Amino acid sequence: MSFVSRYKTEILCGLTVALALVPEAVAFAFVAHVHPLVGLYAAFIVGLITALIGGRPGMISGATGALAVVMVSLVVTHGVEYLFAAVVLMGIIQIAAGALHLGKFIRLVPHPVMLGFVNGLAIVIFLAQLGQFKVPNDEGVKVWMQGMQLYTMLGLVGLTMLIIFGMSKVTKAVPAPLVGIAAVTGLVIAFDLDVPRVGDLAQIMGGLPQFSIPDVDLNLKTLEIILPYSIILAAIGLIESLLTLNLVAEITDTKGGASKECFAQGVANTVTGFFGGMGGCAMIGQSMINVSSGGRTRLSGISAALFLLSFILFAAPWIEVIPLAALVGVMFMVVIGTFAWSSFRIIHKIPLTDAFVLVLVSGVTVYSDLAVAVVVGVIVSALVYAWKSSQRIFAREEIDANGSKIYHLSGPLFFGSISSFNELFDPKQDPDDVVIDFLESRVWDHSGLQAIDALADKYESAGKKLHIRHLSEDCKVLLKKAGKLVEVSVIEDPEYGVAVDYSEEMRAAAKQS
Repeated sequence: MSFVSRYKTEILCGLTVALALVPEAVAFAFVAHVHPLVGLYAAFIVGLITALIGGRPGMISGATGALAVVMVSLVVTHGVEYLFAAVVLMGIIQIAAGALHLGKFIRLVPHPVMLGFVNGLAIVIFLAQLGQFKVPNDEGVKVWMQGMQLYTMLGLVGLTMLIIFGMSKVTKAVPAPLVGIAAVTGLVIAFDLDVPRVGDLAQIMGGLPQFSIPDVDLNLKTLEIILPYSIILAAIGLIESLLTLNLVAEITDTKGGASKECFAQGVANTVTGFFGGMGGCAMIGQSMINVSSGGRTRLSGISAALFLLSFILFAAPWIEVIPLAALVGVMFMVVIGTFAWSSFRIIHKIPLTDAFVLVLVSGVTVYSDLAVAVVVGVIVSALVYAWKSSQRIFAREEIDANGSKIYHLSGPLFFGSISSFNELFDPKQDPDDVVIDFLESRVWDHSGLQAIDALADKYESAGKKLHIRHLSEDCKVLLKKAGKLVEVSVIEDPEYGVAVDYSEEMRAAAKQS
């Protein structure tokens, strides 16, 4: 693709994303009980800064529902100024996470959790669009559309989806979602169709965001109020952003910088809090629109933010006439593209525990939020892994020429496998000299060291001698760190390389610990 073509594609992708950002930002502002401009300013500032310095070119950030549902309690209880202060502190926490390179821990998220994440997110995006099929009645209460209005809305949504699908097959020169939005908007204006439009949500005309220090008391009481919210917001924002980063990187077959993204999100939210924005994080839906439309560089994200600002400053009257049906159609296509349909094909082929995690994460995402779902999925996956690993420790026995019994241990020794480890030995029936060879085993934690010490004590009580051989280098490090908690004497053995003979002093020291 030529430079000019790439330049044009990136800018048009940015315009498409900006159009989709408007109703989302307004809707999330309503959820958080703040003015629509607070959501739009956040979408502009967070989107611009993360596009400039983020770890994943082409990824879109802005105000999100996952953060809005946490913010509402703080706003209702203490007011919007406390929200701005919490967003600033949230950003500082995220900057610290980036500086400490905590983003690398996102690699611990298993693939079933990722599948559950995208599936649950697709469902959440779909359900969020259903609210656009409601209109206020005479009492001001929103009710489901009926009759011709509903049929018209559904027809326009379907038409938008059909145009996007068809255009994506015909040409990549112009983003298909942008064509769909433009065509349906023109149709609605030409025939003056009675369907909800962006202007029905809120008036988006405004000025430039103004710098302002949050109007809160700078004392420990304020910190006590906002700190819990800031920590939760920072965690949710980073988890959602890093998972989106991984997803976009997988789709585009490129790499992203996790810690760099943490830092960028932190800077963006810190600045947003000082300019009257509600904060934000990566937006999977808009990121998918951008990527599927051809956006691959920082220019698309920068363009989206600048277009959004121009809507606020100059183009609000034109943007407000866009029918919500067109934007719903775009988001429905995002749902189709986001959902991992392969899940249905592989669900019966993968391990039952992985299938359970996939479904669990999807369900928790819909019921609660993305961050909670991912944490639950990782914890369950870790417990499953620990349980399976605890069953993989065994020993091969032999008697050498000197009459000593040798246990050739295999598998990991850690807190989960201690019971299985103890069942391998019989101090009462074993000969007077026993060797445990760790050549094919590893001690993972202090619980494993204590298990070895307790076993040595059993052999000592039976009047027998226990040797520990071929301890790994990482185990030696654990022994050194344990210090007096588990005292052992490590000596070189010409035959076995490393041996540990348990002395009376070692056992006495271990008992004291």
